[in-house]
Amino acid sequence: MTQTTILLPVARASRWPMLGLLGLLSFQQAMAQSTGNLSGRVTDPKGAGLPGATVVVKGTSNGTSTDANGAFTLKGLEPGNVTLTVSFVGYTTKDVLVPIDKQGDNLSISMADDSKSLDEVVVTGVFDTRTKMESSVAISTLNSKQIQLLAPTSAADLLKTVPGVYVNQARGEINNTVYTRGISAGSIDNANGYYYVSLQEDGLPVTNVNLSVDNFLRADATIARLEAVRGGTASILGTNSPGGIFNYVSKTGGAKTEGEVRTRFGLEGNGKNPYYRADANLSGPLNADKSLTYSIGGFYRTSQGARYPGYQMNNGGQVKGNIVKNYATGSLKLYGKLLLDHNAVAEFIPTQSFSDPKILSGLSATDSYYLPNISVPFPVNGGDTRTFNTTDKVYNRDRSLGLLWTQELGSGFTITNNFRYSNQANTNNTPSVVTPISTTSLLFYAIPHLLGNFGTYTFTDKVTGQVLGTVTQSPNIINGQFAGFNFTPGANNNFPGANVQPNSLFFLPMFYQDTKIQNILDRFAINKKLDNMSFTAGVFYANTLVDRVGGATDAGIGFGTIQDKPHLTDITLTAFNGTKYQVTDPNGIVDVGRDGLNHNHGRQEQIAAFFGHDWKLTPKLTLDYGLRYEHTSHVGYNVQPVPNPLRSTAGYGGRDGNPLTLYDNGGGTDGPPLNFDQKFNTFSYTAALNYAFSDSYALYGRYSNGHKSPDLTYFFALNTPYLRDNPNAFSQQTEQIELGFKVKTNKLSGALTPFYSQLSNVATVQTFTNADQTTYTPPVQFARYQTYGVEAEANYALSSNLSVRATATVQTSKATEISSWISNTPGPQDDALVSYSGNETDNNAKLMLSAAPTYTLGKFLAQVNWFYLGDRQANVSNAFKLPGFSQFDATVAYDLNDHFRLQGNVNNIFNVYGILGWVGPGGFPAALDRQAFTPAYVQANPNAVYATQGSMPRSYFLSAVYKF
Repeated sequence: MTQTTILLPVARASRWPMLGLLGLLSFQQAMAQSTGNLSGRVTDPKGAGLPGATVVVKGTSNGTSTDANGAFTLKGLEPGNVTLTVSFVGYTTKDVLVPIDKQGDNLSISMADDSKSLDEVVVTGVFDTRTKMESSVAISTLNSKQIQLLAPTSAADLLKTVPGVYVNQARGEINNTVYTRGISAGSIDNANGYYYVSLQEDGLPVTNVNLSVDNFLRADATIARLEAVRGGTASILGTNSPGGIFNYVSKTGGAKTEGEVRTRFGLEGNGKNPYYRADANLSGPLNADKSLTYSIGGFYRTSQGARYPGYQMNNGGQVKGNIVKNYATGSLKLYGKLLLDHNAVAEFIPTQSFSDPKILSGLSATDSYYLPNISVPFPVNGGDTRTFNTTDKVYNRDRSLGLLWTQELGSGFTITNNFRYSNQANTNNTPSVVTPISTTSLLFYAIPHLLGNFGTYTFTDKVTGQVLGTVTQSPNIINGQFAGFNFTPGANNNFPGANVQPNSLFFLPMFYQDTKIQNILDRFAINKKLDNMSFTAGVFYANTLVDRVGGATDAGIGFGTIQDKPHLTDITLTAFNGTKYQVTDPNGIVDVGRDGLNHNHGRQEQIAAFFGHDWKLTPKLTLDYGLRYEHTSHVGYNVQPVPNPLRSTAGYGGRDGNPLTLYDNGGGTDGPPLNFDQKFNTFSYTAALNYAFSDSYALYGRYSNGHKSPDLTYFFALNTPYLRDNPNAFSQQTEQIELGFKVKTNKLSGALTPFYSQLSNVATVQTFTNADQTTYTPPVQFARYQTYGVEAEANYALSSNLSVRATATVQTSKATEISSWISNTPGPQDDALVSYSGNETDNNAKLMLSAAPTYTLGKFLAQVNWFYLGDRQANVSNAFKLPGFSQFDATVAYDLNDHFRLQGNVNNIFNVYGILGWVGPGGFPAALDRQAFTPAYVQANPNAVYATQGSMPRSYFLSAVYKF
């Protein structure tokens, strides 16, 4: 324990000699007449120190935060009794009366658990550690107890209860889409999942480039809490992320050894597919004085998934840990992570009806359209060979090591430095752009280099051996001249999925991409506290090196039957002279190695300086403002392959030397590098006023102006000399205004936040083709999006047994300026510019709601989680609306004793297929151009078959949790 100390100011003693003398003779009498200091320690119910707890003298602005051991010292106390208000995340805020005659005693304040409190201490999106009531920012939190009650399908799934946040978790555990307040340009393509927000782990970005960042984060038993900031200070304290910050904060050790083991068995895919998972976390002291602590844990999971592909959909896990050294004036935390995880992502399902979408008969929401279990060696530029293994799926690796240092320098100065190095890798072995493709279309033969190989193609199911049909490719001769190609289906064709698209197969290109990422991240800040204000200044540095090989179709192409778990097809060609050719390899893959692999190499470097000032203008009114200057540099090169020039040579035998096998004639070599070097400088700022009417009510207003520079991946797409020389890369701007009314009473805590956001300078870059097959870019168009809305969040205790947590977002979002070019014939002479200005933005629901009533009775707990996502426009042309839907999840738990809990979860109780994404009709490639899909097409083709991506099917989970 820390001994309470009372210091007599020498100046005051010298002014009143008698009192000074009496102070030497009588300690309590000096206390009654003089200002002084008060020290103590804040602990959890088990006696472990709580670092970062807020301790304030009630009714004044005199306050401080506890150090790494939970210790604190308050200075400048007035004579008399002292009432302290103590608050910390996950614990009930506590008022402690310290009588004058007890101020010399050892002061220890023990906090009580409170999983419902919204008056929590937060560290994300604030210049200085403070409670949510004190902060002028829209922030929501989930603590470990709240997280434990859920059975999320992904880290993004936890964000569905945060107001103002849209979450599309239809793809499964990874590759999800998250955005806030209508700041969502490009999100409909699942390509910009976290583009405008920062996904963080312990205060630093998980990875600093937009390469499916959620590949490298898993929420498990090591997570202490989640802090979610929308807008506001995110443009100052986040990294190139004006939309928000989502920070997953890890557990650290305390004064006592304690641990937790969770085991979970589940049935996903509407009760069909088994799921197994185990989580663990262990923490405690490492030395006698408990100044050295540790925490270590992680998880392992294996599951067939919601949409079983015929092999495990998700398998792998992670180990995380940290060691913390606390000392009198600071702390050091060494932390690390090892993640090794394999994950598949769900594909789109053929659907019909734009007004009431329904999955086509013969298919279901639990279908998987993945490639079967195959292993395909394929050539890499220069003669090397790699192997495409479908069971590897998306193989994610993360090896990270970090050091967090906090040091008090005295005189109110504190410095913190958070450093992390991560070596990450991501290897895709998945199908890409799975859509129907007609065997009678030109592209079916053009893509795998089969045009001009005339004759009859025979398609055979490789699993059943059944002949599915034939198609004859022949030249179209008009007046003795070649005039294109004819593709004639056989009379007895019987391809599955004729109700989806006749004479068609699933296009299953083998998406092989091997990406290696090295991140060096460092955030340094110095904070100075005065009586009524604090200053924060800092520097953020990020250096990210990315090396990527591969692309969407580089490894080869499969054609599968249109059904659950597609069967690959064996394709043969019987030429008009009777010669028989084998088109597919023994696995059923055509054009193995294609034209070679792309190679992208680049470095993204960011240097930012930020400054923040909190100023308590009066006991009730606080001003804060912040500034950020950021310099971003992108340097690297792109290498496009040069296709094998021999593949079209008559009699060419390919890699096996056999001219009768067409599947191995591809491959390529490296072309010349296309170098790029682009730099961006941005300046962002924000300011807010917070007025506390009382301890229970506060009001704030904030204006923010932030920027978003292009990501390194944008420059990886500059794969021609023309695009490289005309990158058309611009920094986007966000403006946000928000008002927040916050309330905290014995029964109610929450916030109501009207907001306005504008995203502007969004470039629409299009590439068209000239008559000579060269490409050109028409004049770049710039879009602006505006969103008005209100966010609401509340916890209300109806009784000692029943409470409700609810959120609501009501908004309207429009594209105030947006145009795009329509290409007609080759060349720019008849390009047409079409304006969609004034239309609603795509994928922004006007209404998002959630409610979670929780009932407890003794050792029993029951909770229902309801989520509602309203209807929203499918694209910016407002062709049709994706319908709104509700989803209900349920949790029941029973504590057998103080250590052991049994818990059951049912997700999506009513097995609703809520549509979250879509692709257009017409099969490949027309289906991929969502923005060209118009209201006129919908009106003329109301029964056209397209494809949708929906919420996860119903799942059941039974968990056993043991704590000690």
